[in-house]
Amino acid sequence: MIHSTIGDLGHLFVIISFVGALVSIFNFYKAETTSALDKKKQWLHNGQFSFLVHGISVFGIVICLFTIIYNHYFEYFYAWSHSSKALPTEYIISSFWEGQEGSFLLWSFWNVVLGFILLATNKKWAPSIMVVFSIVQAFLASMILGVVIDDFKIGSSPFILLRDAMDAPVFNLNPNYVPEDGTGLNPLLQNYWMVIHPPVLFLGYATTLIPFAYVISGLWKKDVKAWVRPALPWALFSAAVLGLGILMGGYWAYETLNFGGYWNWDPVENASLVPWLVLVASIHTMITYKKSETALKASIILVISVFLMVLYASFLVKSGVLGESSVHSFTDLGLSGQLVLWMLSFLVIALFLCITRWKLIPSTQKEVETYSREFWIFMGATLLCLMAFQIIIPTSIPVYNTIIEAFGGLSNLAPPVDQVEFYTKWQIWFAIGLAILSGTGQFFWWQKMERTKVKESLLYPILITLLLSALVITSVGMTNIVYILVVISGIYTIVANGKILLNVVRSNYKLSGGAIAHIGLGMMLIGMLFSSGYSSTVSLNNTGLLLTNSEEVEEDFNQTNLPLYINDPQNMGEYTLTYKGRFYESYEGGYIKASYLEDTDETNVKIIKRDIQKADDTLQKGDTVNVYGENHYYKVDYLSANGNKFSLFPRAQINPGMGGLIASPDIKRKWNEDLYVHVSSVPDPTQEIEWSEPKQMEVTFGEKFFLNDYVTVLEKVDRVNEINGTPLKGEDLAVRAQIKIYGDGEDYILNPYYLIRNNMAGRIPDENREIGVKLNIENIQPENNTFTLSVSTTQKDYIIMKALSKPLINVLWIGTLVLMLGFSMAIIRRYSEFYKMRKKGME
Repeated sequence: MIHSTIGDLGHLFVIISFVGALVSIFNFYKAETTSALDKKKQWLHNGQFSFLVHGISVFGIVICLFTIIYNHYFEYFYAWSHSSKALPTEYIISSFWEGQEGSFLLWSFWNVVLGFILLATNKKWAPSIMVVFSIVQAFLASMILGVVIDDFKIGSSPFILLRDAMDAPVFNLNPNYVPEDGTGLNPLLQNYWMVIHPPVLFLGYATTLIPFAYVISGLWKKDVKAWVRPALPWALFSAAVLGLGILMGGYWAYETLNFGGYWNWDPVENASLVPWLVLVASIHTMITYKKSETALKASIILVISVFLMVLYASFLVKSGVLGESSVHSFTDLGLSGQLVLWMLSFLVIALFLCITRWKLIPSTQKEVETYSREFWIFMGATLLCLMAFQIIIPTSIPVYNTIIEAFGGLSNLAPPVDQVEFYTKWQIWFAIGLAILSGTGQFFWWQKMERTKVKESLLYPILITLLLSALVITSVGMTNIVYILVVISGIYTIVANGKILLNVVRSNYKLSGGAIAHIGLGMMLIGMLFSSGYSSTVSLNNTGLLLTNSEEVEEDFNQTNLPLYINDPQNMGEYTLTYKGRFYESYEGGYIKASYLEDTDETNVKIIKRDIQKADDTLQKGDTVNVYGENHYYKVDYLSANGNKFSLFPRAQINPGMGGLIASPDIKRKWNEDLYVHVSSVPDPTQEIEWSEPKQMEVTFGEKFFLNDYVTVLEKVDRVNEINGTPLKGEDLAVRAQIKIYGDGEDYILNPYYLIRNNMAGRIPDENREIGVKLNIENIQPENNTFTLSVSTTQKDYIIMKALSKPLINVLWIGTLVLMLGFSMAIIRRYSEFYKMRKKGME
């Protein structure tokens, strides 16, 4: 059955939201430009109502789309291409924003929420800033409009039916055909970070609109100064949220991707980092202006640039232009033209207002005075912009190529082959400079620094820095000059800002946000250095086995990956490792061994084959259990030299559509390092096993014999009245053997059947893939109480794994928390200042 009503309702909401945004533009524009007070209020009221209609419509779109996804209405292309019945609820939520339409809708949703907040909290600026908001919302609504006029496509609708999106023969036979299941969510997105990271990141993107709207409003109204005070708290909030979203992406990469890091300089990663760097630069210039009325022009340019860079980032990610250079980008849905129009529209508006109002913007010469705080803040902002510039230029190479080819040319430009090496060799020097500036600049900010006082103020921080750096460098045996400079600069900014923090806390702790944020920056720098620069492979292959001769894997694959066979202990550095088999994660939590479960028609539902004793419960044979069936976990027990024991469960999914093995790591966290483990190769559990030619052997009760190097015994043979739950018929006769195989640390039970029906013998084998054994009762000799077993074997279960040591990575993670704490304190302080000024009627 086609659930067409919910899709039609969703599309109706899209149209209403688009029209509502257009009406809001007109109403708010009239409210801003009308001089008569009574008419101004009426137009503002109309604008508020039309934006409310628009907002309710956006909420309606969200509800309709989520209803389609959650209820598995796979007749809709969006639900079919991003979801499946196998997904648990949290990943169904993630599938909402996996597609382009969903991400645009998420962006629009946050803009609506922010718009409502602004309408309720700042009546003075509401008409002008809501004009900007409404224009953005009209563009976002057009992105999901899904209207085609004479082959001209406006937007891509999330409510299009599968039969309208695909030209498949099945729809010619049955137009109402609905697939049984969807294609599912990208395995890499099946992580709890993907439930919270995209909403936070898009909230960060949405909040960059607020400072932009304020500056556009200020220029429009020729009030080129007053916009700074209400915009600054929002700029700080935007930097905190966008930064948090980027950091969450780093956490996700570290816990989900198996490259062993948190930042890979992927073009899509760069596209989110660049606006944040420029945003932080704009915050510093805005604070400078509030303090000394300098850097206003720089603030205007930077705030405008932030929003334009967000639009450019959206173009890079969603236009398909990065399709061959990024694993994160979306495919082209034909929206490139709209994205370019959106970006150019705001660029033209901003340029026009800047040019026509430029003479009204005051400027001073304080920025060039070396011993002024303005100079040091301006230098820091300039360095942040240079960092952004160096990142965005190479990232945009696919865009240059596209433009050149559009005009008939041919471009030989190519993105960096080794992105990490290319960007790091530049950015590490910027980071060193930024750390030094963030330490030194704080002294100029909080103290009136004269030439004679510089040495006195910086002497102790420099001495302490040199002492601590010497201890670190000698203890590590550091010889790389760049690493040495990173350590010195990172420690310096921590020490310098620590001294400032102590002084500030004594007077007013509310002023300490900047110092705390800079301390977090220094900690992050040191954590990055050690966790990346001193990361080492601990899974060295000393077994003498050649793991692969393929040229498609890493050059040192055979040396840095360790083979582990089931229940066969193997040494790795200070640890003894024992691979314990493949597991599923249950809905209730915990892991269940795959060999204890039997598949059903539903991926996430398994039947228990034997009683399983858990810590707080016993799972009975024959019961069903819900598991995350698409993901496989490989348990490895670790025994350290000092007797500590723990287990890790690295995850993998066999996904032919994404190139085969999709692996995610598991991590053992220590105070001074992480043990970072992922599987590099595993047997495909869905493939048919190639068993050896069967060999026969005669055994009797209690006799011990060997199967695939395991001691085995025939314990008993029982007559049964049913086989696998199916009752026997008539004169049927069946017996079931119970054969125990003694494994290292675990015993295995196999139950082959022997059936006589219509005077003919039937055999039902039993097998265990873990130990590579398949057994059949070939014949029974009752006269001498012996049984003929047919035995086939195959390779025992195994994994190939890689383990890395990530020293001092907790310093990085703690640094991110400290950075966010600093931002939070600054937000509270600036908003309280703005609130007090507004109560006095000055805003």
